[in-house]
Amino acid sequence: MHASSRPLIVAHRGASADAPENTLPAFQLAWEQGADAIEGDFHLTRDRKIVCIHNPTTGEYATPNLTVRKSKLADLQALTLRSPHIDPTPSPLAASVIPTLAEVLATVPQGKKLYIEIKSSSKIVRHLLKEIDSSDISASQLVIIAFSGRVVRAIKRQRPSLKAILLATPRYRTKGRNLLPSSQQLLIELRRTGADGVSLYAHPDIDATYLAPFHENNYELHTWTIDDPHLAKKWFDLGALSITTNKPETLSSWMSRHKKTRVAQPEKPMATRAGKIE
Repeated sequence: MHASSRPLIVAHRGASADAPENTLPAFQLAWEQGADAIEGDFHLTRDRKIVCIHNPTTGEYATPNLTVRKSKLADLQALTLRSPHIDPTPSPLAASVIPTLAEVLATVPQGKKLYIEIKSSSKIVRHLLKEIDSSDISASQLVIIAFSGRVVRAIKRQRPSLKAILLATPRYRTKGRNLLPSSQQLLIELRRTGADGVSLYAHPDIDATYLAPFHENNYELHTWTIDDPHLAKKWFDLGALSITTNKPETLSSWMSRHKKTRVAQPEKPMATRAGKIE
């Protein structure tokens, strides 16, 4: 057993509480605010380029309203973005353009990480791997995340060395008392896809009992989106390896002041995941 460091502070779409989400200013600001990693949302364009934007269309951020997968990169980057969450007063953070994956990768300093959330179908994977290979970033600096099991499975089949995490949103979806998907349902999906772990929406009723199967089977645990330091502490105590936040400065500062550490269990062999050594 050994003492592990605090969880990584991951800037959700950049420092999105202070700058337009998924833009280069938001990512640069996140690094300035002490983030350990940035997270962005990525789609494939009509001309097979990868761009950073959350929605499949641009209407929330710009006019005209374009569908990303049906649009060429040049048309998307001709748009001037606005943010529905940021003061529109002119400033260096008030307007930007949709960045490419290559441009986002170029912002990542040595020793920092990028969490790439795939919003497209698994068709994006081969283009993603090409972009990664043509960049200077190392595989250890990247975490691929997706709600789509097909995307996660495609990543692990085509590039096993890349870390791939399955996203899930446990909620009360029926009148029953159990969160769905259950941890057992997620375990089945983790084994099916070959994922390295799970990243969960921070539902207030998730507890150690719900999370125990992931720890017992040596899957990584991550969570999103948390801006409250006290809630961050709860997930730290539950064993989260990263906490995604809109306010990286707030959580980084709080973690530094409290110098949180925990005792980590010895790593279990990979055979516990699917019955064979991977």
